[in-house]
Amino acid sequence: MKNHQVLAVGEILWDLLPSGKQLGGAPANFAYHAHALGAGARLISRVGNDPLGLEILDRLRTLGLPTGGVSVDPAAPTGTVSVEIQPDGQPRFIIQESVAWDRLEAGDPVQADAVCFGTLGQRCATARQAIRAAVSAVPAGALRVFDINLRQQFYSREIIESSLALADALKLNDTELPVLAGMFDLAGEPRSQLDALAGRYQLRAVALTRGANGSLLLGGGVWSDHPGLSVKVVDAVGAGDAFTAAWTLGLLARHPLDKINQRANEIAAFVCTQPGATPVYPNENL
Repeated sequence: MKNHQVLAVGEILWDLLPSGKQLGGAPANFAYHAHALGAGARLISRVGNDPLGLEILDRLRTLGLPTGGVSVDPAAPTGTVSVEIQPDGQPRFIIQESVAWDRLEAGDPVQADAVCFGTLGQRCATARQAIRAAVSAVPAGALRVFDINLRQQFYSREIIESSLALADALKLNDTELPVLAGMFDLAGEPRSQLDALAGRYQLRAVALTRGANGSLLLGGGVWSDHPGLSVKVVDAVGAGDAFTAAWTLGLLARHPLDKINQRANEIAAFVCTQPGATPVYPNENL
């Protein structure tokens, strides 16, 4: 099997959980899980020249991820997010502003089979320009995955529309789909709404995650509906990013959609049983 190369671009930060701090940021989580699943993974982001930033670089090295794409900002602090775990295990985020990843730089073009990006990293103009440049610079045949990740007020219609125009795959969850449905006047049930988005923006693939209720995938005019897996949830931080990584690698490997859906649900369910977004994978196959 080909060792696919994937790129993630956007925020990296510390999730400040009740149990202590954990490495986070959707692009960083995606890169970690893609690497853990056997891909070559690289991250483009930025940390501060402070103890938290140096600790992130050390943590990435420990995880086996290259740090060459993570620059160090001389002035802005490393990003942090306060995370409150709600009774159902779902996280609530309070995201620090004016941090190092708001000033990330694209750097040289990266050869990759897929690139993943979201909206949060684009909240400031400097980072937004860099992210779009990095996504545009990957080879023409690469899969461009827009994992929308709507957080607080840090998104706009313009950011979403421009990102959809850049992407050929979209991942979103069941709280984000109603936002897009209202924004883009998408009528009907979720399948109709996803189909409309795919047609309007010429998307090759769409994934809708529904928490404990599994996920709905669309690709090549084919649907796959997975009911989800029952697990004891410790916290769901990073589960969606793990799903995105497994889904992306399944698409690159051209696996059947039902197989991709099953695998992505298994990986996401495992992450839900562990604290934090980047748990150590067990030795046995998931």
